[in-house]
Amino acid sequence: MNADSSDRLDLGDSDPDDLATHDENDAAPDGRSLTLRTDSDRGQSLAEQAAMLYYRMTWRMPMHRLRLSGKLPLRLLAVPIDPVEGDRVQGTAVRAGHFLFRGLKKNHKNIDFADLKLPPQFEDYVHRFLWLRDLDTAASRDQAMPVAEKLMEQWLDANGTKIRQPAWRPDNCGWRLLIWASHAPLILSSNDLIYRSKLLNNIARTARHLDRTADKATSSLGRLVAWSGVVAASLLLPEGRVRQIVGEAGLEKAMGEFFFADGGSVSRSPLNQMDAVILLSMLKQVYLARKLDAPGFLEQALNKAVPPLTALTHFDGTMGSWQGGGATAAEQVAQVVEASGVRARPLRQTRDWGYQRVSSGRSVLILDAAPPPIARLSVAGCASTLAFEFSNGDCRIIGNCGGAGLVGATIPAALARGLRTTAAHSTLCIADSNSTSILPDGKLGRGVGAVELFRRDVENATRLEANHDGYVRRFGLLHKRLLLLRSDGLELRGEDMLIPDGRKLRRKKQDVAFALRFHLGPEIESDLISDGKGVLLRLKDGNLWQFRSTSSEITLEESVWIDGMGIPHEVTQMVISGSVGRGGGATGWLLKHMG
Repeated sequence: MNADSSDRLDLGDSDPDDLATHDENDAAPDGRSLTLRTDSDRGQSLAEQAAMLYYRMTWRMPMHRLRLSGKLPLRLLAVPIDPVEGDRVQGTAVRAGHFLFRGLKKNHKNIDFADLKLPPQFEDYVHRFLWLRDLDTAASRDQAMPVAEKLMEQWLDANGTKIRQPAWRPDNCGWRLLIWASHAPLILSSNDLIYRSKLLNNIARTARHLDRTADKATSSLGRLVAWSGVVAASLLLPEGRVRQIVGEAGLEKAMGEFFFADGGSVSRSPLNQMDAVILLSMLKQVYLARKLDAPGFLEQALNKAVPPLTALTHFDGTMGSWQGGGATAAEQVAQVVEASGVRARPLRQTRDWGYQRVSSGRSVLILDAAPPPIARLSVAGCASTLAFEFSNGDCRIIGNCGGAGLVGATIPAALARGLRTTAAHSTLCIADSNSTSILPDGKLGRGVGAVELFRRDVENATRLEANHDGYVRRFGLLHKRLLLLRSDGLELRGEDMLIPDGRKLRRKKQDVAFALRFHLGPEIESDLISDGKGVLLRLKDGNLWQFRSTSSEITLEESVWIDGMGIPHEVTQMVISGSVGRGGGATGWLLKHMG
């Protein structure tokens, strides 16, 4: 179905002389299951390969070149709705004269968009024009237009005719095209015909660049974004039928690379999962703006992507701190879910995505029960296997430090590296080493290759039992964790065991030290009980909980907790230390509500 004239935003014909031609050279069943760390690629079908070959030939044809070079009338056929609100603080900062990103500021008066000299994620924020969403949220159109058009003209002067990184990286191009389309009234309402022509031609050039580079993006998320940009361009620019056919084929393939069968991202990162849901929600709005039905695979992907995301939320709606993410605010998570239009319960079990969720009363328990993502798929991959988080009501009692993927003014790179370690998570650590190694270049190395999980409901409780092999190669020991959450959510029992593995015998005969760490949430007062084996926990809501060790004494040490804005908060961690010989050992503990 074609859009009628009321759906088109005719913003002027393009000038061919302004266009440069440079191109850059649901839940698993209860019971026992096994998760392996694999690195398999999904291949293309013959039909997909044929479609790609046809498209590569098509965009070289004269008619396609005429369309992209402006010799055919160029206009946006619709203005889709941006389903996600921007950040008002960051938008106000843009209007006041500077970009603001995770505590870092950059004055944009006479800014050099060709060489920003900013941290990578800050540069992406600028080149993707995500600040345009923030500005549109924080100011009226009349207030925002002059600022947006001035910055747009500066960016075009610096990058419009010169292909350079990171501005023209495929994922940045995909995001930029979607943002430009969704906020076109701010940047394409000028009476300056030369400016409008320059921008429209750059939109066409961005589409052509994505035609050639979408499959060359270096990450699965990058390819998902780039192909979404191709599909959006096919719907928003004239004569896009051929591009739409191949773009949708490329997008479907990219989805297969990005999502597990259960709907979770292969990077296991909640930050990536949120980005994917936002991206697909924006693309769905493009179809709606053109009064077209979104393809079934797009609707299916959204329907499957939201439940794994909400599986990581606590009772108060905030996001758990996993694989580089911070404790994202409940309002932000709710906005992303609302944008998707999907209404579904959080998944209890996501075997590929790798997280187990138990909800009892007002308590929520989340366990990382899968290997870390493979090196080439991880953004800020963490050695967090068998770590858990536990909350009651609005209080996060046990958590992880989180925030390794939120590098900014308050989280330098050195701190981010520490936040990825096993010690930064509520789990067991042997000899101060990571269960999965973190290499000097930041990639994940050897360690956890398989996780065995057994889950079942028992009388008045849910039992989780899991083990991983991350320490077998070095120490000949399996880490096994047992968690038992009472049905009212007011008692959590645990036992951590180090079990000799017959396949690997430790070379050294001496005992090895271990530390069980339990990072407390923010605003929790903790006091050791006189016998040294218990800790009283006073929560911000006035409730009193007690944590006890069945054997070793507990020490209280300093820790850090990163919120969703990337701001560190000083907290406390409870540590149970000990050592085991060749025969292994076990440590039990109890967390109980006292009133």
